[in-house]
Amino acid sequence: MSAANQHAQQNTIVQSIAPDMEAVNSVIRQRLHSEVTLVNQIAEYIISAGGKRIRPVLVLLLANAYGYKGSAHHELAAVVEFIHTATLLHDDVVDESSMRRGRQTANALFGNAASVLVGDFLYSRSFQMMVGLDNMRVMRILSDATNVIAEGEVLQLLNMHDPDVTEAAYLLVIRSKTAKLFEAAAELGALVAGANDAQIAAAGEYGRSLGTAFQLIDDVLDYAGDAAEIGKNLGDDLREGKPTLPLIWLMEHGTSEQRELVRSCIEQGDEQQFDAVLAAVTSSGALAYTRSQAEQAARRAKDAIADLPDSDYKSSLLQLCSFAVDRNH
Repeated sequence: MSAANQHAQQNTIVQSIAPDMEAVNSVIRQRLHSEVTLVNQIAEYIISAGGKRIRPVLVLLLANAYGYKGSAHHELAAVVEFIHTATLLHDDVVDESSMRRGRQTANALFGNAASVLVGDFLYSRSFQMMVGLDNMRVMRILSDATNVIAEGEVLQLLNMHDPDVTEAAYLLVIRSKTAKLFEAAAELGALVAGANDAQIAAAGEYGRSLGTAFQLIDDVLDYAGDAAEIGKNLGDDLREGKPTLPLIWLMEHGTSEQRELVRSCIEQGDEQQFDAVLAAVTSSGALAYTRSQAEQAARRAKDAIADLPDSDYKSSLLQLCSFAVDRNH
């Protein structure tokens, strides 16, 4: 999909909730404010970088799909975006990343200490907002999600430079680190609209599967994308010694030479061998396999909301599944 077509598809997906997105952006601006200037500067820098805002979109689409008429979903969508932004700030420090969304990371610009502390501010601000909603189930979903995300971050850290990580172990990291917040966002949208337990669980399955698809395509794009379009440096995963699914598959199914190449690169974080690894994951079918797993996850997401009544919001949720696997950034 071309960048122009992709952007057009994104716009179509959010068209049905455009007023809601404006309201969420307003909440984000209001709630970002701090008396500490540096907090304002860094929080504004990372939030204004944009991004796809998929997680808040999930809150809004599911709430509307179940007929919600209030405004609490705006606050919840902002909470989810703050939690996501906090994880990005911390991730970039841990990964020593210098580029995200096509520009310098906050840690590259402001330093590691400031980025970590402002990430903490965003986490704590999100919990202040949760308490304000006075809904124990909302707090349980989000507190559980943040805890699982933190566990996923630690699991990923343990997997760094380990060429023996299995596909199952890696998928657990994805479910914890990435898919869990998608799951929570979808559940919150259904919950705030008064959906029953089975509907909330189905929304959660939709979010979890969609988040898995997104992460697996990110894994593909780290080897098959365009740095200018995906907004980060190609080969970052290799440099960080991350055994993502294309590399794990290649370790299990490649030739002995390919396995030795990948093992060495994961152990050493050797991005100098990026071109050789790229050739191996492409010719071996590792990227095709990873993409097929993402497509399966997207189909699970579609199946999860099959019973949702037809509406523009459901159509957008289904389009998101296609967008997740067709995108190039």
